[in-house]
Amino acid sequence: MSRLNQNIIPHLWYDKEANEAATFYTTIFPGSRITNRTVLKDTPSGDADLISFELWGHQFMAISAEPYFTFNPSVSFMVNFDPSREKDASEKLDDVWNQLSEGGTVLMPLDKYPFSEKYGWIQDKYGLSWQLILSDPEGEERPTIVPSLMFVGEKCGKAEEAIHFYLSLFRNSRQGQIARYPRGMEPDKEGTIMFADFMLENNWFAAMDSAQDHAFNFNEAVSFMVYCDTQDEIDYYWNKLSAVPESEQCGWLKDKYGISWQIVPKAMNKIMREGTPEQIERVNQATLKMKKLDVVELQKAYTR
Repeated sequence: MSRLNQNIIPHLWYDKEANEAATFYTTIFPGSRITNRTVLKDTPSGDADLISFELWGHQFMAISAEPYFTFNPSVSFMVNFDPSREKDASEKLDDVWNQLSEGGTVLMPLDKYPFSEKYGWIQDKYGLSWQLILSDPEGEERPTIVPSLMFVGEKCGKAEEAIHFYLSLFRNSRQGQIARYPRGMEPDKEGTIMFADFMLENNWFAAMDSAQDHAFNFNEAVSFMVYCDTQDEIDYYWNKLSAVPESEQCGWLKDKYGISWQIVPKAMNKIMREGTPEQIERVNQATLKMKKLDVVELQKAYTR
């Protein structure tokens, strides 16, 4: 079922493969479809494909905008196959795993682990990471797809702080479950976050610390679009989240943990779906001149 009230939407940055990748994902996951395709003309990356799609009822967006950013496992998507909710959940997990495996890289083999009867972590052929898990039907129900943040390097040990920071900013938010590393799991430090989940604007996220030697960190390849109803709301999130002035551009910002967000008016979604090519072009060109987005100026560009 589509989550039409989803106010935080994962945004995926590809070199040229957004269309191909979105089509691939929508053939793999149940309840999935492409919802909109738009071409943004004359961006700094040339003409850019912008694709909106749903995976198992969750909204995503993807763009083809040249190879500036590369996916890595610091942001992955946990997919919950719940036997109490899905008939043949284990078989469906196997099927999705097999399709994601084609041309992909296994990060943790599909196997039985202390925390799950069946779990695996894989990087698909486009580099995007997925954690597939056979959920415990006895636990509290979780959505089918949950973005997962891994705090590594100098950010390792900051997962709990980050969760509390986000919970303090977003409405309709709450802490979910939390599991900490025990003693004896070095290099991971006792008491840091082995797994936690939390809800922001009714959207579930997961987070963990990892002190392993990872050659990656958060970047703009995966960002989170926050849809706002008013300019005041845009101003609020912009002022609270932005911590890297040089990353501010076209509604994008980077927070103090290195995670990228896009703070955008909800009306932008309607513009991209219903606007004429000329209207979309004017709004796009206006956006390119902005750091924080100005609702009034974007509306002027749309209607003039």
